[in-house]
Amino acid sequence: MEFQVTDLAVARGGLTVLQGLTFALAPGQALILRGPNGIGKTTLLRSLAGLQPAVAGVISLSPDAIAYAAHADGLKATLSVTENLAFWAAVFGTDRVDQALDAMNLRALADRPAANLSAGQKRRLGLARLIVSGRPLWMLDEPTVSLDAASVSLFAAVVRTHLAAGGMALIATHIDLGLPEARVLELGPFKAEGQLSGTAAGFDEAFA
Repeated sequence: MEFQVTDLAVARGGLTVLQGLTFALAPGQALILRGPNGIGKTTLLRSLAGLQPAVAGVISLSPDAIAYAAHADGLKATLSVTENLAFWAAVFGTDRVDQALDAMNLRALADRPAANLSAGQKRRLGLARLIVSGRPLWMLDEPTVSLDAASVSLFAAVVRTHLAAGGMALIATHIDLGLPEARVLELGPFKAEGQLSGTAAGFDEAFA
């Protein structure tokens, strides 16, 4: 199962921000999205994940094949770490809770309510949902926010395991995740004419 994007254009606030995007991901491959704040990385990922319509172009995979990790961790504060993962396992129809606990080093926190976790621990739990999903394509928007260096390395190892099993990953990030095999796609050349830049673009992106 390959992920193909052909001549894609996406919009934010009614204005096209990126256009002419064409790329492909085969099983076992990762692609890093790069570009300045406000260029449209989040808008692109949301469109690819089926959360908002694209302006033009073709996306080959159904959203049902995609697990999308956005800026929010998507946790239920009153549920424990295990209960949060069990909730998502039920949603996705999988039995990967134990695998996710071990992979993201959450076993010692298994019974702790999500409300009592640190920012970094919440982020690890949010990312553990990807493992629970069982879906082949992971889309990640700045996944390492709030993570320390050790947790970034842990997450990179999880991504490598996913790729080795035939999964795919599309990641918007400004930092080096230690994935030398990943290709990089610079979004600058695909910026649509008339797109905002600088502070104004960043402000708009926050509310996309």
